Amino acid sequence: MAKRATPRQFMSIEEYLAFERASLIKHEYVGGHLYAMVGVSPHSRIAGNIFVSLREAARSSSCRVHQSDMQVPVPDGPYYYPDVVVSRIDEPEDPYLEDEPCLIVEVLSPHTALTDRREKLIAYRKLPSLQTYLIVEQEGMLVERRFRDQDGRWHSEFINDGGVLVPCPPGTQFSLAEIYEGLQVRAAQEDCPHSPGTNAVLAQ
Repeated sequence: MAKRATPRQFMSIEEYLAFERASLIKHEYVGGHLYAMVGVSPHSRIAGNIFVSLREAARSSSCRVHQSDMQVPVPDGPYYYPDVVVSRIDEPEDPYLEDEPCLIVEVLSPHTALTDRREKLIAYRKLPSLQTYLIVEQEGMLVERRFRDQDGRWHSEFINDGGVLVPCPPGTQFSLAEIYEGLQVRAAQEDCPHSPGTNAVLAQ
């Protein structure tokens, strides 16, 4: 989750990276401006549950899993801190960046829902390495899985029951119960405005 930081002079990417390395607070970088990352629960608990599931699955693979502390730079665009990010290539040259992620997860909150569904969706799709982008509801048990097929076309699958399959770590599947473990969250309604129905696949 990010909120606009105290207004500052426009920053270049180089100035931002230098500032961020010395800052005690994480900031996303969008259009030359800084947005402070703000911790919130149950948002952080849902992200933590997903991180734990993916981290456990990654133990027998070469994948790296990070929660909210690794930057993802978008080509010719912003620098984000996804709620969870997975990469399975060799270690990047810059230890603060994952520039070739295979999986990104964002957990929605009232202040970030539009950004996660629109701005970040458009930005993340520019990453050639990205195979799956999960958008996770906070108020109801619903996950939107955006994924790229073998021909590079993007599709959307809404999941409100059962499990969520992701490509990295290879063959990983975790359930909605794991995602929302420890939280009193209602089941997603069939008439939820963000869902056309269970497991509906839409070509993008």
